[in-house]
Amino acid sequence: MFDSLSDRLGGVFDKLRGRGALKEQDVRDAMREVRIALLEADVALPVVRRFVDQVTEKAVGQSVLRSVTPGQQVVKIVNDALVEMLGGDTTPELDLNASPPVVIMMVGLQGSGKTTSTAKIAKLLKEKHGKKAMMASLDVNRPAAQEQLKVLGEQVGVATLPIIAGQQPTEIATRAMQSAKLQAIDVLLLDTAGRLHVDQQLMDEMKAVAAISNPRETLLVVDSLTGQDAVNVAQSFAGEVDLTGVVLTRMDGDARGGAALSMRAVTGKPIKFAGTGEKADAIEVFHPSRVANRILGMGDVVSLVEKAAESVKVEEAEALAKRMEQGKFDMNDLRTQLRQMQNMGGLGMLAGMMPGMKKAKAAMQQSGMDDKVLLRMDAIIGSMTPKERANPALLNAKRKIRVANGSGTQVQDVNKLLKMHMEMSKAMKQIKKMGGLKGLAAMFGKGGLDGAMPGLGGKGLGPGAGGLPGLGGAGQPDLSKFLKK
Repeated sequence: MFDSLSDRLGGVFDKLRGRGALKEQDVRDAMREVRIALLEADVALPVVRRFVDQVTEKAVGQSVLRSVTPGQQVVKIVNDALVEMLGGDTTPELDLNASPPVVIMMVGLQGSGKTTSTAKIAKLLKEKHGKKAMMASLDVNRPAAQEQLKVLGEQVGVATLPIIAGQQPTEIATRAMQSAKLQAIDVLLLDTAGRLHVDQQLMDEMKAVAAISNPRETLLVVDSLTGQDAVNVAQSFAGEVDLTGVVLTRMDGDARGGAALSMRAVTGKPIKFAGTGEKADAIEVFHPSRVANRILGMGDVVSLVEKAAESVKVEEAEALAKRMEQGKFDMNDLRTQLRQMQNMGGLGMLAGMMPGMKKAKAAMQQSGMDDKVLLRMDAIIGSMTPKERANPALLNAKRKIRVANGSGTQVQDVNKLLKMHMEMSKAMKQIKKMGGLKGLAAMFGKGGLDGAMPGLGGKGLGPGAGGLPGLGGAGQPDLSKFLKK
């Protein structure tokens, strides 16, 4: 979402970093470009003015202009201001400290993703917080809205209130509260009705439901692709209902990001969740500092580690570690790694979260590399027999033709994958020579991240390093040369 803004700001700061000393006029010129970049990103004008004034006041101070690295100091000031704009250093959390059932009321316009967001949050509460949740649809206007929530409930394993035809929202809310108490439900999520636009009937209905259920959290769901209109909707709801937070959906889209940057500043309500896709687990807790880091190209290693912890199965990781200790690495191991990359969000997501990988991500997009590369490689491995996957040396010319035909690719594509596997196998053998994973860990203790790291670039992770695994570093698989179709 923030790619365009990130590119513009990156260009501005590259100019500042390239200078040994800064004058006040240099800073003001840079802030003028920042102002234009934010306006082009569809950030609200009052927010832009406040942001630029705040940054300029701090950046033209003598302590910055006379510092050893004034360009980096300015970037830090902009980063701090971005964090403040997005909600501050603290990560907003749901307030569940009340006698059960704790009620979360979901509100918003029709088509904003309210029902799917309800199911996603319920799944999150169940799996990560160990809460017993139940969902109830109060939408009696949209056809099949109640059935949709029922189906979503079955998919995420969360109970839904049985549907009784003809009941009105207030009656459903009353029945939901009674049912939640009888079943010892921890959290009750009420999916209220939406409209195509804000009207008084909608507001009156929400107020009536709130009076019955006394919600601990009232979350406004808005579609980030609607830009500044999303901010206007949020202002309308905030004036009528006691909102406690915002859920921004479709944050994985190609919108310019103005809604996310403006929402907290305009409404005063924190963004608590961000929807990042259609799947039931495609929702993230909104971390202002991490989002600011992504915008400024600093990466988001913490989120990357969290995604890895969620996506990588402990058993698979331990099994691979043992094989690495023995210097073994076959096609089954490669396939496991490829699928883990897919589960973590694909190549683009991984590159965007790695510090300093912004340019690499852009190069990937220009060369036509996308996550279909991973799928094609998986298809090639899937076309091999179990014996061939365990021992790729068996693949002679005739077998390669069979594998290529079975996967819908070319023989040269099979050869590229085999070469990639051979490079990774060599890296595993190097790790074995160094004393296995213990030796690798000891090397980290001595040389830090800038030490040589076979299999992950060969030149470390410092300046001029091989970079992200799979993006062309020395001693690692180079996906940029694989299957450009």
